[in-house]
Amino acid sequence: MNTGITIALSKGRILQEAIPLFAGAGIELAEDPDESRKLIIPSTDPQVRFLVIRASDVPTYVTWGAADVGIAGKDVLLEQEGLDLYEPLDLRIGLCRMSVAEPAALAATDAPQRWERVRIATKYPHITRDYFHGRGVQTEIIKLYGSMELAPLVGLADRIVDLVSSGRTLRENGLVEVEEIMPISSRLVVNRAAMKLKRRAIEQLITQLEAQVSHEPS
Repeated sequence: MNTGITIALSKGRILQEAIPLFAGAGIELAEDPDESRKLIIPSTDPQVRFLVIRASDVPTYVTWGAADVGIAGKDVLLEQEGLDLYEPLDLRIGLCRMSVAEPAALAATDAPQRWERVRIATKYPHITRDYFHGRGVQTEIIKLYGSMELAPLVGLADRIVDLVSSGRTLRENGLVEVEEIMPISSRLVVNRAAMKLKRRAIEQLITQLEAQVSHEPS
């Protein structure tokens, strides 16, 4: 039986912040993912390999068993439906927040508590719909895949729901945050069958990563 572990990661901020956690656990990528074109990268541990894929695909690969373990943002996990995963650890990386933003001129006289109907541009329609439904606000949602900040500037939508870190992109486009929906961080996710078949190896990995997270400054 194959006892090796396949870990799904996405390029970008999550990968860069995850590398030190794995290194602290004694697992280093054998090649620089920014330099390599390989999608399957071995590690210094012969029992561990990494898949480098799109962030939105990580939960799918783990759910269907193509990867045993993955790292995915909470936004991705909440937005996708039909996932059947263990989520044993908040890695406290990829920290940001999901917020509602609107043009500064509108925000100057706006009152979110009085919203009754809103038109929102977002790549998170499920999260957005659930959030506003919980507040009793009717929503007209326009799904976009990028450049959310443009939507209010050209009249496509009144407001946007998107991830915000420093807020610089919003400010440079004349937008301001008016409501925070939730804080976001990246989570370790585990395939359910792999948790049974490779329990010892996966539990050891979880313990090692948990030790690294607990040593990180909060």
